[in-house]
Amino acid sequence: MARTRVALDAMGADQGVGPVVQGAAELSLDDRHETEVLLVGNAQAIDRTLREHRHRRDRLQVVDAPSFVGMDEKPKLALDEKPACSLLTAARLVRDGEADVLVSAGNTGAVILGASRTFARLPGVRRVALAAVHPTVQAHGPKNDPFALMLDVGATLHCGTDDLVAFAVMGAAYSRVISDIRCPRVGLLSNGSEPHKGTPAIVEAHGRLRNIRGFEFVGNVEGLDIPRGTVDVIVCEGFVGNIVLKMLEGVSEVAKELAKIAYGRSLRYKLALGMLSGGIKQIKNLTDWKQYGGAPIVGFDHLVIKAHGRSNARAIRNALKVAAKTVEGRLVDQVREGLAQDERSAR
Repeated sequence: MARTRVALDAMGADQGVGPVVQGAAELSLDDRHETEVLLVGNAQAIDRTLREHRHRRDRLQVVDAPSFVGMDEKPKLALDEKPACSLLTAARLVRDGEADVLVSAGNTGAVILGASRTFARLPGVRRVALAAVHPTVQAHGPKNDPFALMLDVGATLHCGTDDLVAFAVMGAAYSRVISDIRCPRVGLLSNGSEPHKGTPAIVEAHGRLRNIRGFEFVGNVEGLDIPRGTVDVIVCEGFVGNIVLKMLEGVSEVAKELAKIAYGRSLRYKLALGMLSGGIKQIKNLTDWKQYGGAPIVGFDHLVIKAHGRSNARAIRNALKVAAKTVEGRLVDQVREGLAQDERSAR
């Protein structure tokens, strides 16, 4: 079996090239993963960083790119002015068959736009979706993953019925491949569990999703269901999803700040925090996005994994593992098959 080849945009992350290259170097030493990583970016900076870390050079390849898109740059302007940037170079490697999947921790808007300029949408996909994993109290699947998938979280602000149905199909496919859940539970995020609640697009999507095989459609779910983990995949439009995601990302930071404030007030608070330390640690672990690595941008005919901009080496390593698993699990083919099934059922 041929190695999975990942095109990794080594530039553009918040902390620069260091953690990105280190993560790839660490993965190259792991014999459990037959993955080859193409490190795309400033060749001198990449080679200099590689010399600082143990690695297997036969599993790493450096592809020079003269520029990159910064986090604070406007995506369209930056991509117009830098056609040979690391992001677009990595995307073209995937498009041309020299790599199987694209991974980037760079500017999210630029990653989505760069992919849309380089890849084609799958048949039946009007809008792609940026997914994200979110922590849950209830574990999911045979691997007991403490998180579920939510999409869209920002690629598309407002969605129609077709978009929501496609997001459900794509999210269920991802859950099957990554979390090994044979029949994922899928819910539509709405303002009530009743089928008639929600926008016209949500109400219409509710009716169509009941007729699609390959996942268990549980109907509408509410905000409280997100942290409870009552479903494996939550479907929503990007405007709502992005707000929810930012709220979830802030949970652990707020908990830590409250703990610091309470710790300095009195011995009684210190004793109480000592008793709660196990629970606080559990919350921190649940909301630690570094263990999730990255989340997909789905809907293209090629795979894209978007890692967090603040990714450290551990997060990059995990993002590369997720990327390889999407290839090995034929995620694009599964999405294509699910969309075709919806089209047949709608006739």
